[in-house]
Amino acid sequence: MGEFSLELNDEQLQLQEWVHQFAEDVIRPAAEEWDEREEFPFPIVEQAAEIGLYSWEFLANGMLGDKTGLTIPVAIEELFWGDAGIGMAIMGSGLAASGIAAAGTQEQLMEWVPQCYGEPGNLALGAFCASEPDAGSDVAGYRTRAVYDEATDEWVLDGTKAWITNGGLADVHVVVAVVDPELKSRGHASFVVPPNTPGLSQGQKYKKHGIRASHTAEVVLDGVRVPGSCLLGGKEKLDERLARVREGKPGNAQAAMQTFEATRPAVGAQAVGVARAAYEYALDYAKERQAFGRPIIMNQGISFMLADMATEIDAARMLVWRAAWLSKQQGFRNAEGSMAKLKAGRVATWVTERAIQILGGYGYVREYPVERWHRDAKIHDIFEGTEQIQQLVIARAISGMRIE
Repeated sequence: MGEFSLELNDEQLQLQEWVHQFAEDVIRPAAEEWDEREEFPFPIVEQAAEIGLYSWEFLANGMLGDKTGLTIPVAIEELFWGDAGIGMAIMGSGLAASGIAAAGTQEQLMEWVPQCYGEPGNLALGAFCASEPDAGSDVAGYRTRAVYDEATDEWVLDGTKAWITNGGLADVHVVVAVVDPELKSRGHASFVVPPNTPGLSQGQKYKKHGIRASHTAEVVLDGVRVPGSCLLGGKEKLDERLARVREGKPGNAQAAMQTFEATRPAVGAQAVGVARAAYEYALDYAKERQAFGRPIIMNQGISFMLADMATEIDAARMLVWRAAWLSKQQGFRNAEGSMAKLKAGRVATWVTERAIQILGGYGYVREYPVERWHRDAKIHDIFEGTEQIQQLVIARAISGMRIE
């Protein structure tokens, strides 16, 4: 096991400064416009691609070339400090890449992950499709089916996916589908749907409370045929796993849960970035804003709020870093990934609300960014496992019991 350290190495410090500069110079000035437009910010993502920030190589170096696990969370915090919506637009393809990495073979990883990103001047997007209109947290309730056509060695996908980042807009879709309904959540598998595959279309695009620059929509699958090679992990591995489960033996983790477990430290880092943005803005405001003849930070009612905000942000970041480090070591033992996401999501929602309170009426109007950060923060209590699902995962881990 590697040694845990709270000190970033030289490469990570340089990365932190590099991403922060991009967030400050490019993302922050564009954030309000793309929030208002509620459109995917292709020009900003193109700029990120030009400097190598939006690329599969960046993701691979951060995930595979870093034994500490901290490189990706450090970069994500800075991006989301810039803006959560644009940050999600830049990082959204990473969820599809993580889905491929979690379930796919090395050959599938090398074939499909680069196609989730494209290259400067020819951008591509990836989408991970798990949730459904009637089944978000309830993964056992998924209805999207995958049926094997032995005559053509193809899988036929039918169903509707909901709340999908880059859904329908993406070039590569990674779809979690039911292959054996009797096995419920243990009868799932993940499939890559290649670009321009007939039968895949975008359903409704959601008009969201926050992260509006990130594209979120339904994905409709109507008789979508994909080659047998698009089953992540391969059919032999799937058949072996299903056979074990039918015999009452333990199988591997459910397909969607494998992906969400791997990305929870990253989601926590997103929340920390949003919280830090709001805290820093409120701190500067409190130092400059005069009331009753002195800066409002001189009042304990304000300064104590800021003290609590700083403490909570640091606590959340430490949980995120611990989870990221553990993911590179022995893995999570007591649901540390869920702890990080749970804490960070709560902190982001609370800190951004306190920032509005400190700014007063100015915090409530769109001319100031804290109301946008508050809208953006709330999603971290919801997506990739709600606050209550994280509590359930933690409760099961610490008790060793199947709590429902």
